[in-house]
Amino acid sequence: MNLLASMRYLVALDEHRHFGRAAQACHITQPALSNALRALESEFGVVIVKRGRTYAGFTHEGEAVLAAAHRMLHENEVLQQLLKSEEGRPRGSLRMAAVPTAIPLLARFAARLQARHPGIVPIVLTMSSLELEAGLESLSLDIALGYTERMHLRDVKLTAWPQSIEHYFLLRRSRQAGAAALHIGDPIGWAEAARQPLCLLTPEMHNRAIVDHAFKAAGATVAPAIETNSVLTLALSVMSGSVCAVLPGAMVDAVRAHGQLEALPLVAPEIRTPIGFMTQTVVRPSRALEAALALVQSPDWQQEAAAHSGSLQG
Repeated sequence: MNLLASMRYLVALDEHRHFGRAAQACHITQPALSNALRALESEFGVVIVKRGRTYAGFTHEGEAVLAAAHRMLHENEVLQQLLKSEEGRPRGSLRMAAVPTAIPLLARFAARLQARHPGIVPIVLTMSSLELEAGLESLSLDIALGYTERMHLRDVKLTAWPQSIEHYFLLRRSRQAGAAALHIGDPIGWAEAARQPLCLLTPEMHNRAIVDHAFKAAGATVAPAIETNSVLTLALSVMSGSVCAVLPGAMVDAVRAHGQLEALPLVAPEIRTPIGFMTQTVVRPSRALEAALALVQSPDWQQEAAAHSGSLQG
């Protein structure tokens, strides 16, 4: 039995929640995956996977084996990168994720990292806050960009690398005909914004909780015209219809080239949300992660992050 391969199959099953899709992702047949997992159970003398007609999750013992699998694969990647990298030339993959409203900033960061270190292959994912935090805890993510105010919610110690303090804007169709680029207009109160037809994120998204809190603080009640779990849909709905949307600075920056749009800073109350990169504190970093953290702390990147998020006044 190849223990490392079997652990990789186990992680794939956890990710895809389906034997067939996990096998496909691992480029093996479903019987081969099932046999490898049975061999793993035999090796440890415990039942790892709950079996029925379909995938039914992991047993308590299986969760412990899964956690060990994540640690083993992480250490294997760290070692592989150490052996393959030359001084100043890191090589290997780096799994990173951002909450949906911060994905424009993460995409920009990944591009800068790859340009600086061509041997690094960033794997850029978008996740909900809960998925992102679980990924950091399980080590299936190396670094994540999200809401640092939520760091205490899980029993895992994280280190934060602050990036910006997000401000919020009402995005709407521009009232200036022929504008060449997005215009940032005069501030608007949350109570007035609540009277507009709004496209908002769905209630399970953390950003929606931030927005709902702001409307409540302004004494306003909102009945969304459209709800979505896609930040791209927020922007496209404004461009295509008559609705408005509430977006943080990083997302507004991503649509700055669209002259038919304008963004109004939202005030009364003024909501400020810290956004930062997060990593596990006690985990040995790979060469790729070391390079990413060096970029995170560089003055050039900090200046770029400030110009493309937050209040957009830089």
